[in-house]
Amino acid sequence: MTTKYILKALVADDSDVTRSRILTLLSENPGVGVIGEAKDGLEASILTEKLKPDIVILDIRMPKKNGIETLKLIKKNDPPPIVIMLTNFPYQQYKKECKKAGADYFFDKSMEFDKIPIILDELLNAYKAKSVEKKRSR
Repeated sequence: MTTKYILKALVADDSDVTRSRILTLLSENPGVGVIGEAKDGLEASILTEKLKPDIVILDIRMPKKNGIETLKLIKKNDPPPIVIMLTNFPYQQYKKECKKAGADYFFDKSMEFDKIPIILDELLNAYKAKSVEKKRSR
């Protein structure tokens, strides 16, 4: 039996520890399924285009392509995924640059990691409400 997820996620972070932490967090939400993992920006760009995730959780500092360059590329996908930027460098200039490049969310890994499940729940609820509305309009 294949599990059908409401939202498909791709996790991109060069830290095995952080990636594992994010994967654990996502596995606790039955509506979200991880369809891919990337250890660098180039791999994240390729996988996003190939797998078409609904959500990409993206580190801002990665090898081969940094998170901001990767963000700009993946936001060109049709449809563009929702992007949650994570960083150990929560400086205002990075936040501003990420928002300008299309980031939907920008969180400090050390202080705001617990916001990810809240955002996922909000996105799932919005998706479910949209689905109900579509059924009613038929």
